[in-house]
Amino acid sequence: MKVRVLHDYEALSLAAAGEVAAAVRERPDAVLLLPTGSTPLGMYRRLVEMHRRSGLSFSRTTFFNLDEYLGLPPDHPASYRTYMLKNLYSLIDADPDRIHFPDGTAPDPEAACERYETAIREAGGADLCVLGIGRNGHIGFNEPGAPFDSRTRVVRLAESTRRVNASDFPSGRVPERAITAGMATIFESRRILLLASGADKARAVAAAVEGPVSETVPASILQRHPDATLLLDQEAASGLASPVA
Repeated sequence: MKVRVLHDYEALSLAAAGEVAAAVRERPDAVLLLPTGSTPLGMYRRLVEMHRRSGLSFSRTTFFNLDEYLGLPPDHPASYRTYMLKNLYSLIDADPDRIHFPDGTAPDPEAACERYETAIREAGGADLCVLGIGRNGHIGFNEPGAPFDSRTRVVRLAESTRRVNASDFPSGRVPERAITAGMATIFESRRILLLASGADKARAVAAAVEGPVSETVPASILQRHPDATLLLDQEAASGLASPVA
């Protein structure tokens, strides 16, 4: 696992966008597994700029989202479909037929999870998976204790995760469950990029990088991945005992 520490959030976002852009330029039909949340917003802004200013094209790229709240209508302001359309997909030349989301309103969620897992597999798996990290070490919505061999499935969200995400919901009522790409689904990505910004992520980053590989810290599985890179700003890296470049 490679660790890069950038000066600040803007430098982190630029570096992350550069990694994604390089993957798409090298392979225009790349399959991307992408996150939501506050951390990747700067990366998405930079990618939109690259599309508009330098002609970076996503017309042949296939997109899968990491997760979605269970039971939330797709047009809900806090749905991850809404987030991605607002911050990326509607602002670039993405082919709507190549954009995929977990179906949070499916009458049979378990069957929807199986279909989503199959769709990722039939697309050839992810060439690049971009991740954030939760304060408790979660990736996607794989909370502490998530089995390393898990696939796309319905999960119950940790109370700490729901509290952090409550600001996205005017009512304060965050769904208790979600659909997430599983740990094994993520790990099978040919390349993984994890982004972390801010002092509130420092403890989770330190546990993921320097602690034991354990299901209690889901992100620690990246220590075993053959091509995983962590992009951190200085605050997120502040808990690391060993200096990194």
